[in-house]
Amino acid sequence: MNATKRIKALGLFALVVAVSVATNLTTNLLSNQHNKSDNPDTQLPVEYAKFAHASDAMETDFTVAAELSVHAVVHVKTKIPMKSVQMDGFSQDPLFQYFFGNPRQNQPREMPMQEASGSGVIITKDGYIVTNNHVVDGSSDIEVTLNDNRTFKAKVIGTDPNTDIALIKINADNLPIIAFGNSDSLKVGEWVLAVGNPFNLTSTVTAGIVSAKARNINIINTKMKIESFIQTDAAVNPGNSGGALVNTHGELVGINTAIASQTGSYAGYSFAIPVSIVKKVVEDLRKYGVVQRAVLGVEIGNINEDLAKQKNLKTMEGAYVNKVEDQSAAKSAGIKVGDIINNVNGIDVKTVSELQEQIGRYHPGEKITITVIRNNKEQKLDVELKNQQGNTGLVSAETSDESLGGTFKEISDKTKQQLGVDYGVEVKSLTKGKLADQGIKPGFIILKINNQPIQSSSDVHDAYEAVMNNGDQDKVLLIAGLYPKGKLTYFAINLAD
Repeated sequence: MNATKRIKALGLFALVVAVSVATNLTTNLLSNQHNKSDNPDTQLPVEYAKFAHASDAMETDFTVAAELSVHAVVHVKTKIPMKSVQMDGFSQDPLFQYFFGNPRQNQPREMPMQEASGSGVIITKDGYIVTNNHVVDGSSDIEVTLNDNRTFKAKVIGTDPNTDIALIKINADNLPIIAFGNSDSLKVGEWVLAVGNPFNLTSTVTAGIVSAKARNINIINTKMKIESFIQTDAAVNPGNSGGALVNTHGELVGINTAIASQTGSYAGYSFAIPVSIVKKVVEDLRKYGVVQRAVLGVEIGNINEDLAKQKNLKTMEGAYVNKVEDQSAAKSAGIKVGDIINNVNGIDVKTVSELQEQIGRYHPGEKITITVIRNNKEQKLDVELKNQQGNTGLVSAETSDESLGGTFKEISDKTKQQLGVDYGVEVKSLTKGKLADQGIKPGFIILKINNQPIQSSSDVHDAYEAVMNNGDQDKVLLIAGLYPKGKLTYFAINLAD
């Protein structure tokens, strides 16, 4: 009996185990079939995690880009006279103090020289180099050191304070160059390299990403300024100015210009002039000696929430037209106050900086199509761009101002050194007009008008226009200047006569 009971017990246990195993197998089979039918994605390989289609964006090997760019970035050393204006005993003259403040007396005629340094980028094999205007501005001596330690003297071909670009030249052949890239195609988050000579440390390469585009940081102090900077977090320090910003292909996409810092050293963000602006400026400087700048002839502003509510605007993107100048390209094309400019030749513009960047690519006389929003409806207008003088002709380095009756030319670095000044415009010729009526003769060098430094021929025209458009105030030009072998002289020209 006991044996029989044991056999029955073992049989029952085996049956229970078999049923349990069968149940588990059935449950797993049904579960797998259910998962497959409800979640078809589980049948696919998990290769999407590799981001196969984003391989270019994930590239972090900068060795090729560094090798392609570092040899074409140079070290620029300059010497600048520390004294800006020769006093010649006028420091106690109240009128002199009105123009130039109250400088220290008895300064020596032999001026001490201040040394500065920056960077530059070779753009042609025969020695044309682009750098920042502020790197070479006011310098009497420029020395360029290549990556292979060869040293050359450089001369200034032309400068453009409105974009902070300068073009200089050394006498050399078969130099390494950087190919121009496309700054328009840069995307926020894209890797870039900053190549330059910070703190006199030659051939320094730092990496970062594009943090923003079309930044206006109000660092350029001219009336016709164009600021549409590429913002990056690549480390840039004093000495990097004028150096290269390159993409991961080693192509030039910008010229490093400024840093955002309260200490004078890198603190997180740096700014570069996009190559779309650089290319046009250097081509003009090389061909004409001066930038052929096209202007619309409008006063514009960005759209904020208050303006949108006040004007019942349906968009926050574009440049709002506050004023249209008479006899301007905008006036001729039918652009009106209250229009919102949001597209130039098929390229959308969302801010004033972006509009300035687009217009800055063209020459006077070129025709473009501008899209405006008027009464919340889009309208396309054909525009023939003009120069600052209100016509479509080319502007020479020696620019005429018919309203004053003279032609003007920026003084050379040699003249600046001889006279002890770091800016000025020479009167090259005169016709019948306000200047001749006051006894001003060719060769006179204008330093300031109405207490504003005159650094270019366009500054003379701007000073004239500012006085003529100042409402009911006295229309007087107070001119301070000197002849090459004379002392400081003042003229007051009443434009209302």
